[in-house]
Amino acid sequence: MTDVHSPEQRSFNMSRIRGRDTKPELRVRSLLHAAGLRYRLHGKKLPGKPDLVFAGARTVVFVHGCFWHMHRCKFGKPAPETNKNFWAEKRRGNADRDKRNRAALRAEGWKVFEIWECDTKDEAKLLKKLAPVIDFVKAARQT
Repeated sequence: MTDVHSPEQRSFNMSRIRGRDTKPELRVRSLLHAAGLRYRLHGKKLPGKPDLVFAGARTVVFVHGCFWHMHRCKFGKPAPETNKNFWAEKRRGNADRDKRNRAALRAEGWKVFEIWECDTKDEAKLLKKLAPVIDFVKAARQT
C-alpha cells in the first residue's frame, strides 16, 4: 500500500511530532504532581535524558510512545509500508538505545520506571502503573 500523503505532506506531518511535553507525558506529570511528587524534567546529565527525574530518590521515569519505541501493544506493532528498511532500523535503534540507557542508569544506582503511551489512555490503568513510582519515591523521602 502506498502512502496516502505526498512526500511534502508526510514530511510536514513528521516534523510536527514532538519529543517532549507530549499528551502522554503531560498526563503522567499531572497525576504524579497531584500525588504530591515533585520532579525535574528531562535530566540532561543522565543517560537517555529521562522525562522525569526524582533526584532525591534516585528514580527516573521514561514516558515512551508505543510506535517509536516498538512496544508490543497494538499501537507499537504496525510498521510503515513505505521506506520499510529505514523505519525498521529507526525504531529498532530507538529500542536498542532505550535498553542501553536503562542499563547505564541502573549501573549508576538509579531506579528506572517506564510508562507506555497506551497506558496513559485510561486514567485508572495509568494510576495503577504509577502506584509503584509514587510508593518508591515517597518511601525514599522518609529514609
